[in-house]
Amino acid sequence: MVNKLLALALVSFALHGQEKVDLSVIQRIKVEAFQNSQVMDHLFWITDVYGPRLTGSPGFTAAANWTVKRLKEYGIEDAGTQPWGKFGRSWRLTKFSVSIQEPEYAPLIGFPLAWSADTNGPLSAEPVLAPLRLSDRLDSKKTEEELDKYFQDQRGKLRGKIVLLEEPRDVTPATTAAASRYSDSDLAKEMDAPTPQALPKFDIEKMILPSKPSERGALFSLLPLDAEAKIWEYEDGLADRVNQFLAREGAVAAIVPSYNAAAGTVFGEAAGTYLGDQPAPEPRIALTIEHYNRIARLLAKKVPVKLELEVRTSGDGATGEGLNIIANIPGTAKPDEVVMIGAHFDSWIGGTGATDNGTGSAVMIEVMRILKALRLKLDRTVRLGLWSGEEQGIYGSRAYVKETFGDPSTMQLKPAHAKFSGYFNDDNGTGKIRGVYLQGNDAMRPVFEAWLAPFRDLGVSTITIRNTGGTDHQSFDQVGLPGFQFIQDEVEYERLTHHSNMDVYDHAVPADLMQSAAVIASIVYHAANRAERLPRKEMPGPVRLRN
Repeated sequence: MVNKLLALALVSFALHGQEKVDLSVIQRIKVEAFQNSQVMDHLFWITDVYGPRLTGSPGFTAAANWTVKRLKEYGIEDAGTQPWGKFGRSWRLTKFSVSIQEPEYAPLIGFPLAWSADTNGPLSAEPVLAPLRLSDRLDSKKTEEELDKYFQDQRGKLRGKIVLLEEPRDVTPATTAAASRYSDSDLAKEMDAPTPQALPKFDIEKMILPSKPSERGALFSLLPLDAEAKIWEYEDGLADRVNQFLAREGAVAAIVPSYNAAAGTVFGEAAGTYLGDQPAPEPRIALTIEHYNRIARLLAKKVPVKLELEVRTSGDGATGEGLNIIANIPGTAKPDEVVMIGAHFDSWIGGTGATDNGTGSAVMIEVMRILKALRLKLDRTVRLGLWSGEEQGIYGSRAYVKETFGDPSTMQLKPAHAKFSGYFNDDNGTGKIRGVYLQGNDAMRPVFEAWLAPFRDLGVSTITIRNTGGTDHQSFDQVGLPGFQFIQDEVEYERLTHHSNMDVYDHAVPADLMQSAAVIASIVYHAANRAERLPRKEMPGPVRLRN
């Protein structure tokens, strides 16, 4: 065993070459991150006090103002909010209730989806089961046929009704643990390169996408962010068309079951459009699957049912403007060169936005605190970006990158592009860092091997060439800037907290957040003081919408 470890150390030394790691600074960072941690206090304020943080909402604005104030208290004077454009309506939930009134009173577990219209007081009505079946939302031809049939079948049947928009869902006993962490074998698989596959044919402007699951998966793993966002916009448009139909037909509200899980947890996102120049979608409520199924069973047995619901909302306290939080610790030797860290600050509304993405935001605030508290020498400027609009289309970071570094649609670059070193993102829940996705940038492998080696005893061991998507590092990657997202333990993310009413402070693991803050602070320190900026991949061309 000793000889094997020695051999690995020698290989590691050879790979790392001249990559310098300051173990004394890392030790100081660990002590500050573990013994003097403030990360859970940051999380408390942006969740329990100011959460949720829906983009454009009063909650987001209040949480952003608190964050700027806290950063300045740490001596980071160059901190503030930056508008990136008009997002949509300002929306805050101020009161909600939903219950069965007949045949027997029962309170129901659920919440209104974001941007639901106000009911202007309690609303009492009969439910009707009118499920919309879309077999493949991304097959535009088939979807158009299914939508047209639904509209024809339901026309004239929904006036004054609360519409149940989906079929009941089966509830099966859970046979696996709700929480999980990566095993050694899981991490070993994660290190494998993906199976090579050519970019399949596509035309996003006409919504012609591959039908084979393997080809569609390859497409989404290879598409640049701005192209993928066009698909998200198409899907949002489908929900808006259904809402417009319900409004024309005189339906008073809609209910959907939680799209994930059971046992009282409710997952849900948007009721429909957030655009301020369009009517708010009719009240749409997500219910726990069990309560949704009870209503559906009563209707199937032709038992008369009456529901009562109330949704009260307000836009006071915000303008619907898109805001990012930007803060700088100026560099000394190379202040015009930038190392950046970030996380999305916005959330959905079922919970308080704790694991998505209060944890990532709190960790990045803590990283900035650690760097200032230790008075570490930083050759390059370290910049924090906390983004809004991520949940709706990664809007905040995309707008920032376009304004600051270059337009991905033309690849016309700005001077700051050449001075940028790299971006590190945190957005996969409370789980501790286990490694990093190289995002196809193999030149970064020896760099990360050197930087992460001192954290192997804290579980950080995996470096994979794979890409990962769905978060803000992609905004940087698509204009040729090094952008990275960390591999994190799953914990309860997909099973329990992601976009659910259980996305709350109690499901954050303090030790995980402390570990993440230490790892990222160390990476940022070494990136800021590295002799050269981080290596880059070949520069991509302008974003294509067809192939």
